Amino acid sequence: MVTENIVSHQFRTGYTLSVSGTNIESADVNGYINSIPTAEASQTVNGVNFSYTSPTLEGVPRWKIVNSGQPFSLVESVISPGLDTITTINRTINTTTTTTVETTFGQ
Repeated sequence: MVTENIVSHQFRTGYTLSVSGTNIESADVNGYINSIPTAEASQTVNGVNFSYTSPTLEGVPRWKIVNSGQPFSLVESVISPGLDTITTINRTINTTTTTTVETTFGQ
């Protein structure tokens, strides 16, 4: 019998900023939409140490409505770095061994 225990850690090493919408534009004069990574953090999981930067809420881009009085939509998502998932696989494999010995004695 063979017993296996596989543990996998998935880390996000950077942050993701996703924005979509209609009738909106960057409120920055230059149209700058990249968030500034200013918050630093570190994390240790099962002896694995890592550090990362992510945007503060103040550093996330601001938006304005293009045509006031008209319908608009805005969906904004910020996913920060860090531990994403831990996958654990435990399995047992039952094996059998068969040994055949043939001996021929002759004169």
